[in-house]
Amino acid sequence: MADYPERKVRDAQMRATINQKLVETGEKERLKELLRTKLIECGWRDELKAYCKEVVRQKGLEHITVDDLVAEITPKGRALVPDSVKKDLLQRIRTFLAQQTNI
Repeated sequence: MADYPERKVRDAQMRATINQKLVETGEKERLKELLRTKLIECGWRDELKAYCKEVVRQKGLEHITVDDLVAEITPKGRALVPDSVKKDLLQRIRTFLAQQTNI
């Protein structure tokens, strides 16, 4: 069994290879556009936008940076993505990978 550091390196290499294939084929952009559309359709974007406005109101525009806002909303944004959207995207990635013969 490979030890933990070797596995981390191998996993990182595999992620880089997969990402490269997604970019080369244009699939990454297609998936990003699909995700944008699904998030808008399910109301995620509007909900997160309202949350951003609330955070800015609470902290005050003068007292918050873009980096602060991103750090504040990221966990909630990830949590609000519907499971059905996550599952669909994951299935599409799996299908793409199954069609690739040289990964």
